[in-house]
Amino acid sequence: MTRHLSIFGTSSDAGKSTLAFALTYLLHHKGISVAPFKAQNVSNNSCVTDVGGEIAQPQYFAAEAINIPTTPLMNPVLLKSAKPNHAALVIKGFAQDEQSVKEYYADLECLKPIVKESFEKLACLYDVIVAEGAGSPVELNLMDKDLSNIYIAQEFNTKIILVADIERGGVFASIWGVYNLLPKSLKKNVIGVIINKFRGDASLFDKGIEIIEKEFGLKVLGLIPFKALNLGFEDSQSLMNYTQNKPDARISVGIIKLPHISNFTDFEPLINDRELSVSFIDSASHLRTFDLIIIPGSKRTIADLRWLKEQDFEKALCGYSGKVLGICGGYEMMFETLFDEEGIEEEPLTQESGLGYISGTLTFQRQKVLKKGSYSLFGLQLQGYEIHHGKAPMSFFAHDEVYGCFLHGLFDNDNFRRFLFLKILPGYKGYNFKAFKAETIRSYCAFIDENLDLAAIMKELQ
Repeated sequence: MTRHLSIFGTSSDAGKSTLAFALTYLLHHKGISVAPFKAQNVSNNSCVTDVGGEIAQPQYFAAEAINIPTTPLMNPVLLKSAKPNHAALVIKGFAQDEQSVKEYYADLECLKPIVKESFEKLACLYDVIVAEGAGSPVELNLMDKDLSNIYIAQEFNTKIILVADIERGGVFASIWGVYNLLPKSLKKNVIGVIINKFRGDASLFDKGIEIIEKEFGLKVLGLIPFKALNLGFEDSQSLMNYTQNKPDARISVGIIKLPHISNFTDFEPLINDRELSVSFIDSASHLRTFDLIIIPGSKRTIADLRWLKEQDFEKALCGYSGKVLGICGGYEMMFETLFDEEGIEEEPLTQESGLGYISGTLTFQRQKVLKKGSYSLFGLQLQGYEIHHGKAPMSFFAHDEVYGCFLHGLFDNDNFRRFLFLKILPGYKGYNFKAFKAETIRSYCAFIDENLDLAAIMKELQ
């Protein structure tokens, strides 16, 4: 294998991330040395890699699934929420100064060598790179500013697969339009199209396949029926699409849907726990119906804290008698006072009163904490990672019904879930999330394989 592969969507949310992950997994299990890549991600959902630095969740998830070391090479440019009209820029795993959108595009040429170097280094380690695109590759006014689609495909002469979301409607127009708007030099590299999220009788689309192959001249590499994975959520929109059918759930968990919620993959073990009913809430009116309220991570803690107050969550939490857990940004909000004297999240010398669960002041430091490993918290040994600017006088808090810590990946630990939920329901049984995750990934990728012409893809990569 000597060729690399680009996954282009014919629209946003076509399922590029999931299919790029599945192809990486399937190629790996065919004995091919393969790695995931995305030049530029826009996401608040990131993880600390094995060698330090942070990358977006999709590439981390794909690498972890095939047990290869995670590295910032897999996602050299990451944009996260910042002050209004600004983005927090993460280059090669580490935060840089915030930029306005205009400044970012003005400096884009400076990022191309960084992206190119990362891809080349990764390609020295692996035979095939599966490069995920971003949005649509043919936004004509932005094509010269597109790092993830056109730039990678042209620079490395990648083979290209188009992914089309049939659930949205207009699948023929989206395929035809994207293919014919691609630069001529790239059209010849398109090896086919995958029709994603199909529902119903597949034979009803036989005529559709005939049209795409005979009239468009594109091979249909797969017709993928809709199937929820409930793992590896890329963004908050995909998170909201999770499926849940739990007739035997006995514990009700409410997760406050902050405007700048981050690291929401923290909750995958809860979403997949059959003993829990999980809801994302943006109204304080139903707080009392939950056994546990979680205040999640946030990329803009002070702004989201103000939003909590505006939505009357602060008042509702004062009268709430169940358990409350704050994670990272949610933990920071639990202090009496938050002080951002260096303008990390707000303008300099910003001070905001917190929720008051914990005495003292939470300050923000310029140097971001990026750690991954084993932690002693709540009397337990836990695995996880930290990504935060906040500096607290203690690493965790536990008193009465209130808990808090900086640790992401908290619920991945079976012992922590038992520790917490046994306090709510003595009969809580729990499950092995690591084993569940591995089997779910294996099963899901086998399902994709059944509906995909993997042999044709592998032939094109030779």
